[in-house]
Amino acid sequence: MATNPQTKSKPAPRPDAAEADAGFAPMVLARLGHGARAGEIDRFRAAGYSTWLDEQLAPPPGDDPAVAAKLARLTFRIKYNEGKDKAWPAVDELRPLGTLGQPIEAVWPMLAERDKHDGQERRRPLMEVMVATVVRAADARYQLREVLAGFWHDHFNVDAWDQEQVMAALPTYDRDVIRAHALGNFRAFLEAVASSTAMLYYLSNKSSRAGSANENFGRELFELHTLGADAYLNDKYDRWREVPGALKGQPTGYIDQDVYESARAFTGWTVEDGTGLDGRRKLPNTGKFAYVETWHDGYQKRVLATEFDAFQPAMADGRKVLDLVAYHPATARHLAHKLVVRLAGENASAALVAQAVAVWTKQAHAPDQIAQVVRAIVSSPEFKASREVKVRRPLALVAGFARATDLDLTPTEPLLNGIANAGQRLYGYAPPTGLPDRRDILLGTNAMRQRWQLVLALAENAWGTGVIQPARLMGPAATTPRAAAAFWLSALTGAYDPMQIEALVSGLGWPPDVPLPPGQPNTQKQLARIAGLAAMAPGFQTC
Repeated sequence: MATNPQTKSKPAPRPDAAEADAGFAPMVLARLGHGARAGEIDRFRAAGYSTWLDEQLAPPPGDDPAVAAKLARLTFRIKYNEGKDKAWPAVDELRPLGTLGQPIEAVWPMLAERDKHDGQERRRPLMEVMVATVVRAADARYQLREVLAGFWHDHFNVDAWDQEQVMAALPTYDRDVIRAHALGNFRAFLEAVASSTAMLYYLSNKSSRAGSANENFGRELFELHTLGADAYLNDKYDRWREVPGALKGQPTGYIDQDVYESARAFTGWTVEDGTGLDGRRKLPNTGKFAYVETWHDGYQKRVLATEFDAFQPAMADGRKVLDLVAYHPATARHLAHKLVVRLAGENASAALVAQAVAVWTKQAHAPDQIAQVVRAIVSSPEFKASREVKVRRPLALVAGFARATDLDLTPTEPLLNGIANAGQRLYGYAPPTGLPDRRDILLGTNAMRQRWQLVLALAENAWGTGVIQPARLMGPAATTPRAAAAFWLSALTGAYDPMQIEALVSGLGWPPDVPLPPGQPNTQKQLARIAGLAAMAPGFQTC
């Protein structure tokens, strides 16, 4: 009987040599996620890299059910004293995470009526996003989205610790801007950032008006968000006509004049914060984006050698700037290079960057442009062959340890402080560059000490983050300190290094080959401590 060709199943793609290597699955799960949970490496190998990647690059909107349920039941302490003249009562309670899903207008009254609320209430949205970030890093099914959300938070950095308005706007910024666009189209992403309350406050564009245009946002839009510092040509040219390609409408880079003119284009992009419009009217006080036509400089402009006609429709000038910078070749190079560095390491080849640039440019209007560029990078032989080229950031270190030890991680304030002390204060990096993607930033002497303290505190539950049950994972390996050290070094690093085992057990000060009493609480603590010490090994600190 003839077979209908439409019903024939496609053979599973054969893995290449790199994918077949024993170290490939642990590297991918640690680099494109935060590490493997028990059994996850076997599931990854059974499904294949291509199938895993397909799922990771097309996650459904929002949190997966398990994470959503955990966030719904979590509480986080809030404590403050009674206000002056009893303006508010004293509070000391474990409170659910109430701001994560709310629109900004539901959070903003804390600022609009700030004399009725303690500062801890105004800081609460920031703390809740930090808690959710740790939970998602440790527990989310779609790990690659978490990695990319972190990348974009660095790229479109705002310092939420510095301004209460950015604190209040952070849940919306994280949910509706960063996470919603992390795998999407860059041009759409760019407008969501430019019109976000968090960015409008952080880079001061909310007060930019005709005759007094604020250049902060325009400067960082060019230098950091799009074309990049390498495309800044004002040291060579101070007139737009002199820039190579300008007379053909295709300037190779930008000069200060482009920054000034783009600042004018974004005048009137502001926030509903109760500011007076004239003697009779005020903006609403909701925290939402607003465009005020009377604050906009409507006269003609010129950005990147492109003429803007005067008095265009509402927001048209700003959107035209976003079109010009989003589709500029220098933006493709800048963003592709940053993604390659984050995913494949600081020493990745120019050829891999060029490949990413080509996909970025070809897919400039695709709704999944960023996902396609990421796929190109992480499908390359160069990525597949890389090992231990990235240092795990403190958040990734915490999440990776929780996943490897099957810890049901409960974020606490001491844990958040520990992550900050190790070099990554979540949503609190002051310069607009975001935390640099460089090994040396994370590997100083004090930084290493703090990183070791981080995993050891998790192992010993020093910060109330949850109790590890190591014997449940270890089985027969939970016999002697030496056997436990071998188990955890293998589980955490994928390697079984006799010298590291000897170094670990000698540092414990316990008889290395004397059996540990099974089922005893102290044995569980000893096994957990061995796991924390094994996590200090270079093979776990890197990926």
